[in-house]
Amino acid sequence: MSQTLDTYRLLGRSGLRVSPLALGTATFGTEWGWGAEKDQARTLFDRYVERGGNFLDTASTYTDGSSERMLGEFIRDQRDRLVVATKYTTLRQADDPNSGGPHRKSLFASVEASLRRLDTDYIDLLHLHVWDFTTPVEEVLRGLDDLVRAGKVLYVGMSNVPAWEISRMQAIADLRGWAPLVALQPEYSLINRTAERDLLPMAREMGLGVTPFSPIGGGVLAGRYGRADLARDEPAAGEGGRKRFNAALGMVTDRTLRIADVVQDIATETDRRPAQIALAWVLQVPGVTAPVIGARTAEQLLGNLEALHVDLTDEHLARLDAVSAVDLGYPHDLLAGDHGRTVTAGDLRIDKRRP
Repeated sequence: MSQTLDTYRLLGRSGLRVSPLALGTATFGTEWGWGAEKDQARTLFDRYVERGGNFLDTASTYTDGSSERMLGEFIRDQRDRLVVATKYTTLRQADDPNSGGPHRKSLFASVEASLRRLDTDYIDLLHLHVWDFTTPVEEVLRGLDDLVRAGKVLYVGMSNVPAWEISRMQAIADLRGWAPLVALQPEYSLINRTAERDLLPMAREMGLGVTPFSPIGGGVLAGRYGRADLARDEPAAGEGGRKRFNAALGMVTDRTLRIADVVQDIATETDRRPAQIALAWVLQVPGVTAPVIGARTAEQLLGNLEALHVDLTDEHLARLDAVSAVDLGYPHDLLAGDHGRTVTAGDLRIDKRRP
């Protein structure tokens, strides 16, 4: 079904309306060796907003702060109609142990710095960016709730955090009357479907809207890598830091290239770009609210937005599922298998749909 950026969706268990594709701004700035200069970034922002887009994603340390600074300038004349999401926890100063992590001191300092760079009085959505297994969850939740009560943050969410930690945080927040979690931003794409084991089912049960990052697998699903990239440790001259970064994350493997081949085949059959097929697949996954798309040029952005108009057939979905499926592992395979069903229900026919 064809969609538009101004066909808004509710973010999780909230009334917040967001576009079905969020504009990721980690490409705003060139400090990381790739990305868009200020004029290019402004064009990306303008093209997205002109088409009705309202959901913008950044983080406290993206491009060493340039992402937030640029975004703050771009949103100035239309702040209230836009939904700005940022993140905290990544280390802001290498020699300061308290400038990173999810604890209260890091939280408050990071939010104040983000407010200054964004030149705004409030953050619409604040994600805990990276979990570190050191801070008590009660400390995190109380700090987030204090910021919500102070009006500096409107909604809160999680990113790179285990499902079991998020579920108990949501339960504690509900029991204590603290600000609930409304969003989850995991890595999720055809080349990395491991979020299906626990994170996505947990998000659906706990009322978190899912806003996946890297939905085209760091460019692998856009056809930017080939078998030649498997045979070398470093990108070729002129390929820049992004290829090196994604290769170091293990995104380029024989398996992921096989998946990219199927994506390319379907793109050819439908006269679409591979990135559009990959994004259209993520958009149809139950529970996904808004994949986060990045771009360096206006052409890339406009091409990605066309994913909203791609309709994948059941046959396309079956081929993509077959080549990309992951082993869910224990206990999921046991519970979904014949033995699990037999010992709990026997020959009974039970309608599991809830009223």
